[in-house]
Amino acid sequence: MARDFRLAGLLRLRQVQQDQAASDLAAANDRARESAARQNRVRATLGGVGVDATSSNVLYAIAAARSSSRSMLAELTAVESRDRAAVDDAAAAYARARARSLGLEKLETRHNETRATEDLAADQSAIDEIASTTTSGSPTNGDTQ
Repeated sequence: MARDFRLAGLLRLRQVQQDQAASDLAAANDRARESAARQNRVRATLGGVGVDATSSNVLYAIAAARSSSRSMLAELTAVESRDRAAVDDAAAAYARARARSLGLEKLETRHNETRATEDLAADQSAIDEIASTTTSGSPTNGDTQ
């Protein structure tokens, strides 16, 4: 009689870990896309600001705003860089989790194939046994009367 795959519990655990790693990768990708979009929106907004300096006070205000904007863009660039690094880390974690699952999945496939082969052999033996007992116990043409 064929046995169940002994590592099924470990395989389920590995698949859960793989699913979690995939979820983490998707979340990291979302954060990276959002920070890149935020940076693009800020750049677009700052690019549309007019530069009409009518007095020295306006000129000082423009300089302060540009300095502040430069600092904000530097922070957004750092956030985007951090988010890209998180995506790379999450992608590597997913690849490791997938590799751990893949080995067990191959073992399970091989186990199932072996089990199917054994089941077919057992069925064929039973059919052969039935066929041999049926033909040896049946009357011949001369014994019918």
